[in-house]
Amino acid sequence: MPAARPRVLYVTDLAYPARGRRYCDEDILLTARLRADFDLALCHPRDAAALMDAFDAVVVRNSGPVLAYQEQYDAFREGALRSGTRVYNPLTGSADMAGKQYLLDLSAAGLPVIPTVDRPADLGRLPEAGHYIVKPKLGADSIGLRTVTAEELPGLADGTVLVQPRIDFTYEVSFYFVDHDFQYALYAPDPDRRWELRPYEPTAEDLEFAHRFIAWNTLDAGIQRVDACRAPDGSLLLVELEDLNPYLSLDALDEARREAFVAAMARSLHRFLAG
Repeated sequence: MPAARPRVLYVTDLAYPARGRRYCDEDILLTARLRADFDLALCHPRDAAALMDAFDAVVVRNSGPVLAYQEQYDAFREGALRSGTRVYNPLTGSADMAGKQYLLDLSAAGLPVIPTVDRPADLGRLPEAGHYIVKPKLGADSIGLRTVTAEELPGLADGTVLVQPRIDFTYEVSFYFVDHDFQYALYAPDPDRRWELRPYEPTAEDLEFAHRFIAWNTLDAGIQRVDACRAPDGSLLLVELEDLNPYLSLDALDEARREAFVAAMARSLHRFLAG
């Protein structure tokens, strides 16, 4: 008898209303390809805790901001850690998976991150800017993001929000990884049309920048996206390290690169299940 194929519970919110994008198309593509290697079932993130015990692994993909179902996510996370359920990405990430504290820590350590503070006493560490960005530590998808003046900051930096200077960057660029292996990069050449992405060919310095944050994080397996902006002086600054459910923008790739990514993800999942 042939060996049983691994059973994978694929967590996605097919109806998530992303602005200017259809997250569901990406998951339809991925699951259609991954079925060649795994027995797959799809479920909404609210149902994952109740279903996961019947599967060899849970793959969390385009499941939307956790804030929309925080109680169910907490139950899923606690149950998976208690039972030893394999979750991909693993639940040990130190970046967005654990909240936004990492931006404060990396900024304080002097790494190439948009300068970030959260308290009035630290506002002096920020460079002068015409305007500042204030966003909740537990936010996602720009939920609660505000643009304010310097005079407003003392009354807002209460420890529950992140405060950053608004940077007039040239463009945003994202680097996509499976495990610790670089796959592709995409950028938005027009800052006002940030979801119109094009393929980007990174330099050696760009890849060194991105790998630095992948190496910093505590994930041995999984998909990560390093989001950065090109500052006026030409340097890259980290905007976000997405290690929970990064959208992959696979529709912006040509067929060869898209299929190469799917193959890399399948190999990664096989290694993860075997490990």
